Amino acid sequence: MSADMMRAVVQDGFGGTEVLRVRQVPRPEPLPTEVLVRVHAAGVNPVDWKTRAGSGMAGVLGQPPFVLGWDVSGVVEAVGFGVTTLKVGDEVYGMPWFPRAAGGYAEYVTAPARQFARKPATVGHEEAAAVPLAALTAWQALVDTAELRAGQRVFIHAAAGGVGHFAVQFAKHLGAHVLATASGGRHAWLKELGADEVIDYTAVRFEDVARDVDVVIDLVGDIHDRTSMRSLEVLRPDGLLVAIPAGVSPELADAARARGVRVTPFLVEPDGAALTRIAELIDAAEVVVEVEGVFPLEQAALAHTRGENGRTRGKLVLRATA
Repeated sequence: MSADMMRAVVQDGFGGTEVLRVRQVPRPEPLPTEVLVRVHAAGVNPVDWKTRAGSGMAGVLGQPPFVLGWDVSGVVEAVGFGVTTLKVGDEVYGMPWFPRAAGGYAEYVTAPARQFARKPATVGHEEAAAVPLAALTAWQALVDTAELRAGQRVFIHAAAGGVGHFAVQFAKHLGAHVLATASGGRHAWLKELGADEVIDYTAVRFEDVARDVDVVIDLVGDIHDRTSMRSLEVLRPDGLLVAIPAGVSPELADAARARGVRVTPFLVEPDGAALTRIAELIDAAEVVVEVEGVFPLEQAALAHTRGENGRTRGKLVLRATA
């Protein structure tokens, strides 16, 4: 392979996992303020397979071909003019460009230096690649959007997943009382992460047992058994529902107003400063990263299949280096 080419998982059309194929593509070059990162590992997220199928961020990326992936961990290979925060050889991780194309399922990516942060020193690249999108979603939802405070009650749906397991840990770090939903087999693990109460959504209706909640982090949405609408019932007056996967429908907004509670849509943004803080929590052993499976680039389709089947504990990751 020539020095100006690299391997990447290219998506040629919208559809099933068969549209994902590893190919040789031109290696990007950093512009001023950008860095070139040699990717060691790339995280796999629900937005990836949703986009592959034609929803998710497909409207932002436009028509294929393109390269999926936003979570990356690797080493700075080159820096563009004006970069002062990073240097060649630095180990970094980030969620560059989201929701624009970042091309994370590849051996190299370029992006503005400040969309990266130094990788947590206590974990490898595969664990670090599992962090950015999921952890930033949880952090920005709890800290920046909900302004969660010590002593408040937060209810986290799908707590055993990628975003959920970070949200549980961040909420506990912030001093909240944490309620969470998960199937029965995940309860002990989530309590180890900091959940105070875990509800088996397969056995009971969560609105029958959860109450007086200040903040709901909804990682499920109304498409699954009206989870968003039902969550309004557990909120205190003026409580907040952060609707992450599908946003706020007019029906949900009207129902929230009628109950005297608040709802807001949410979409994560690149945030190198927050990733620096998250890395500090990981290195201090206050936050752990759960990776359920690691796949080579050539098995990106298998990783998507695994993720789409649901019930993943933590995250799935692609290994970009041989």
